[in-house]
Amino acid sequence: MEMDASGWIVTAVAILLTGISKSGLGGALGGLAVPFMSMWISPRDAVAVVLPILIAMDLVGIRAWRGKADIGDLKLLIPSALVGIALGTLAFGAMSDAVVKVVLGVISIAFALDRLLRRAGHAVSATSHAGRWFGWVCGIGAGFTSTLAHAGGPPLMAYLLSRRLPKQTYVATSVFFFAAINLAKLPFYIGLDLFSRDTLVMSATLLPLVPLGVWLGVRLLARIPERPFYFFAVAALGLSGVKLLWDGLLG
Repeated sequence: MEMDASGWIVTAVAILLTGISKSGLGGALGGLAVPFMSMWISPRDAVAVVLPILIAMDLVGIRAWRGKADIGDLKLLIPSALVGIALGTLAFGAMSDAVVKVVLGVISIAFALDRLLRRAGHAVSATSHAGRWFGWVCGIGAGFTSTLAHAGGPPLMAYLLSRRLPKQTYVATSVFFFAAINLAKLPFYIGLDLFSRDTLVMSATLLPLVPLGVWLGVRLLARIPERPFYFFAVAALGLSGVKLLWDGLLG
């Protein structure tokens, strides 16, 4: 498992952007590290390298956003995500990455277009039966795709954007959600024998970027007004969907 200088630089930038995204943009730019690293090492090794880094980001992030998450949403999303993690573990190595990317890409694009075209007054009610059903679907999707490729951001964004939460609550809920499911993935990854000495050494090498990324994300959020924040999040969701769809079709 080797990377040249350009691989390390690209990976470092991706890790830094992931930290900024997780703590300041609700995961809008998350999920970059695994596909970038996969250009140099196997996707299996890439997910193993990234998980300890994500857990470290989560631990730093929950201190920054303590007491600001929506507990009701977490009670809905985390149990459903655990179901998705179990399904993702069963599918790991058996289901084509291309299929997962295509499905996730289509869903992300469809939701982003819906959010951009629909009037604000027609947003889904979080207290309705359909809203809870949608939350379960998004939670399972986030747990499943996060297990396969740490790509749980788009399903979670789809649900949280439908809730129209204040931006601080949106980001804090995202941070606490991923803190829970990334820790939950750890024993499953151990059971799948994904970790090795090389992956752990690479994780440790990249860990110093974690506090810097989180700090930059928190500072960035404080300077973004509410409306541009949501426009950017929806646009990022749609663009991530296009990228996933493109990668899946070409894969």
